[in-house]
Order: sequence, then structure tokens, then C-alpha cells
Amino acid sequence: MESESSNSNETAPTQPLQSLSISPQPPQLSVKERFDLIRSIGEECIQEDELERLLANKPQPICYDGFEPSGRMHIAQGVMKAINVNKLTAAGCKVKIWIADWFAQLNNKMGGDLKKIQVIGQYLIEIWKAVGMNIEGGQVEFLWSSEEINSRAHEYWPLVMDIARRNKLPRIVRCCQIMGRSEQDELSAAQIFYPCMQCADIFFLKADICQLGMDQRKVNVLAREYCDDIKRKNKPIILSHHMLPGLQEGQEKMSKSDPSSSIYMEDEEADVNLKIKKAFCPPKVVEKNPCLEYVKYIIFPWFHEFTIERKPENGGDKTFKSFEDLANDYESGELHPGDLKPALAKALNRILQPVRDHFNNDPKAKELVKRVKVCAFDFYLCFCSLELKHKHVDEMLIHFTVLTIEIEDCWGYNKLRY
Repeated sequence: MESESSNSNETAPTQPLQSLSISPQPPQLSVKERFDLIRSIGEECIQEDELERLLANKPQPICYDGFEPSGRMHIAQGVMKAINVNKLTAAGCKVKIWIADWFAQLNNKMGGDLKKIQVIGQYLIEIWKAVGMNIEGGQVEFLWSSEEINSRAHEYWPLVMDIARRNKLPRIVRCCQIMGRSEQDELSAAQIFYPCMQCADIFFLKADICQLGMDQRKVNVLAREYCDDIKRKNKPIILSHHMLPGLQEGQEKMSKSDPSSSIYMEDEEADVNLKIKKAFCPPKVVEKNPCLEYVKYIIFPWFHEFTIERKPENGGDKTFKSFEDLANDYESGELHPGDLKPALAKALNRILQPVRDHFNNDPKAKELVKRVKVCAFDFYLCFCSLELKHKHVDEMLIHFTVLTIEIEDCWGYNKLRY
């Protein structure tokens, strides 16, 4: 990617950038095995040779991942992240998960209410614990951005300022995709500041590997360009995982504002069954088939096999040991969507059932869900009151009806009316 960075020769605040931490206990896998395991996470890796050198010279690399606590957790954020984190820790990495509460506030999530954002963050962490993310042994660390930045402000803000100073505004605007925005959106000053802060996070956390989605690629590349600008040899390696599409035709990614576009971690069994039943799944078409993407990126990494149950006259039961074999059967027509979909829904429900059990049976988790629902409800009321100032009453009633349906569908509210 071509950089629009300025050609400053001034010295950057490099002290926090150059330090490397070394694990005293090397992992049991060989370097090649560690490389293969880590590389399997990424749809793209920049650069593979740098990853090989890193693993050969550093027993416990630091991996950075982060998220905005901004609402419901879809299955890609919940299950795929757990799969990826578990692979990283198995390969001997230390994973720092950046709970970007200040960033959610900058992006005006939950109406910019930091307390509500933090409740959502606690809820999402609880989901990862329930689904099976391996957080024992100290290899996974959850860090709240507000706390960490405040405690080390003297390190953080000079980094942010230096990154901002060395880049032109168009280069920063190109990164707005990381916030779920487009370059054509009218951005607030806070949202212009956001990419500079996320770029600084990588160095602030002393990350060797940035393990984020493909939608975060631009700001990760910005971090590598910044290394060129300050003459830093050790650049962060970018390991970008695949982005699951929405379940409906033409949806390139899942959307939290469209409950039918994905499976959510708190969905009940009947919800999962209905969403998969209605999902786009054209016969004999493998490319851009969301049901097959769920099988490839969630089911096979989780179970390492996928079983189709069907009547003898339709071919009988069959267990696939690889996605390639399943894709061949599907493309040839030997596997029909009518048999694929029930098997997919059943497998997804097996993964999600421990999460449901945790939030139904654990008192702390149950209380947290109540707080999350209150936060979501308060946010929607606040949002609607703001909209009322700018809309005619009849338009507002229509808008609120849509929000009513969304709240009932997302959080289980019943008979909410204006």
C-alpha cells in the first residue's frame, strides 16, 4: 500500500517501541509446527518470512487483538476469535486482547456512554469464557484501553501525536473502514483521531503480531509504514483472518443492525434453526455461499469433522473429514442444501449450548445479562429522543416501530410500545 506519510527525519519516541519481552519457557512445538498453526489463522500474512524469523528467535511472541464493546456478539467474534486465540496460545504466544472502551466512545457506540460500553465489554468477556477460550495459565490478557492509557499516558500520547504528525489527512481517512465507516461518511473529529490511536496501540502493547480481521488491514499497514518512517527494523506482522459474510444473499459481512444476517452467541436453538433455514445457500454453488463459509471457518476448526444425517434414499449419513471433500460433494450435487442446513444448525447449537447454559445457570452471568439489556434499552430510548428533535412525529413513529422489533428480537423485550 502506498503511503502518504511525510518524510520527517526527526527522532520518534522509540523507547517503548524497541523493547522485546522474552518468555522463559519455550513451547513444546517445533518452529515449523508453530508457524503452520499460527499461519492457519490468517487469510493474509504480511510477511511470512518475518513470522518465521520471529518464531525462531522469540519463544513467546506478543499477539494483539482488540474489539469495541458495542452490542451483541455474533458467532464470528465469539467462536472464531476463541478458535484463533486458542491456536495462538497453543503455539506459545501471549495474546493481549484490547478492550477498546475509549474507542467505542470515540465511535459513539452506546450513545458514547462509557459506563454502558464497559458493561457490554464485561458481557463479551464472559461469553468467551463460556464458549471455551483458553484463558488459564496467563497466556491471555484482557486490557481495558481506558485504564491502560491513563496509567501510562506519558508513553501513549507522544506515540499518538507522532503518528498523527507524520501522516497526511487522506491517509488517515483511508483507515476509517476499521470503525465500520466509509471514506464518504461525514466523520467527526474524534473518528479522525481514532486510526492514529489504534496504530499507536500496536506499539504501546509491544505487539509482534497484529491478529485482526481483514477489515482492520489498513491501519495495520499504517503501523508498518510508521516503522519505515522512524527507521524501526522490527515491524509488526499482520495476520488478518477471514471475514464471515452475512447469511443473506449479497451480504459481504455480518451486521449487528440486521439480526437475520448472522448467528449471535446468545441465540436460542430455535433462532439458530430458523436463521440457517432461511439462509442463502444455492445448490451446487460453493463460492460466496454463507452456509459453506460457516462450515469451513467454524465447524471444521471446532470439531475437525462434519456429519450429514440423511435418509438412506438420499445417500445415508456421511461424515466429512475435510472441507475440500464436502465442497466437492456439494458442487457435484451429491450434497443438497436441504441436508446441509439441518446438519449445520445442529453443529452450531452444539457449540453455543455451553454459552446458553452458563448464562442460564451462573448467578453472576445472569445478572450481567440483565445489566446489558438495561444498557441496550436505555440507549435506544436515548437514540429515539434525539431523533425526535429532527423528525416529524409520524416519521418518528415508523422509526421507533423498527427499533421496537429490533429490541424484541435482539434482547428479548416483550410488547415494548411507544
